[in-house]
Amino acid sequence: MFTGIIEEKGDIVAVEAVGDSARLSVRGPIVSSDARHGDSIAVNGVCLTVVDVQGDVFTVDVIKESLDRSSLGALDAGSAVNLERAVRADQRLGGHIVQGHVDGTAVLRSREPGANWDNLRFSLPESFARYVAEKGSIAIDGISLTVTTVDDDSFGVSLIPTTLKLTTMGELAVGDTVNIEVDVIAKYVERLVGKQ
Repeated sequence: MFTGIIEEKGDIVAVEAVGDSARLSVRGPIVSSDARHGDSIAVNGVCLTVVDVQGDVFTVDVIKESLDRSSLGALDAGSAVNLERAVRADQRLGGHIVQGHVDGTAVLRSREPGANWDNLRFSLPESFARYVAEKGSIAIDGISLTVTTVDDDSFGVSLIPTTLKLTTMGELAVGDTVNIEVDVIAKYVERLVGKQ
């Protein structure tokens, strides 16, 4: 489990195709500092298992399901990524419950700078639109954010300067694809209510 509070912005060192999956080597000095084989690290919001650590670079395998459902397959050496280690039981849950199980992708439709923040609007795929609510939580590329507006096919978020500086959101351009994870509580509520 993760909180959606990004620990650092890392970068992809290498991408290796392995059949229908991939192996990523990722530079992240903070998250690598205590990483061990088998640990979970979220890379742009996707929970991945560490298979090797060499200094400040960790390596993860990405299966076909994760490549199909996320934007990880589009990463190249040099791509910036958001990184977060799995939360420990004694830590504060600063964002919201983020599983690292990405639901799909969305595209940045517009970006408007504000006085001290940026307003971003993303496409809202029909397959998970029912889980997105105004003032609800959503994870975009692993970042815990509050939905500011929502309509039938798009939603908006507002980003403070810290988020713009310390995550990949500051560099995101209109037309870029991001990973989306909706609030898991909404999915469980729907499943439970549907069983009545």
